[in-house]
Amino acid sequence: MTPVAYKIIDAGEWRQAVAEGRYEGSAVDRADGYIHLSTQAQLAETARRHYAGRDGLMLLSVHLDRLEDAPAWEPSRGGDLFPHLYSPLPVAAVGEARPMTVDADGTMRVGDPA
Repeated sequence: MTPVAYKIIDAGEWRQAVAEGRYEGSAVDRADGYIHLSTQAQLAETARRHYAGRDGLMLLSVHLDRLEDAPAWEPSRGGDLFPHLYSPLPVAAVGEARPMTVDADGTMRVGDPA
């Protein structure tokens, strides 16, 4: 499996996570019982489906080998295996946090690392 996964989150949630040292997940993550991550190949479709027309986002690069608990690779969209994290995401596992927006058509616009 890939050594890096990605998480799109609200910039305010990221600021809170940095202050607390960990990210507990979005409302959707908490409702599902795990933090949704995507591989690089899955990222564009995740952005299009779930974040189209949004700004004030952050794209996190998560180094999976820095996690205390390994993600579970579980089938989701089209049977593709997605990394799901069943524990909080430690900020120390994030290699880069980059500001981003997703256009109404789903096109991602990613800025320089914060």
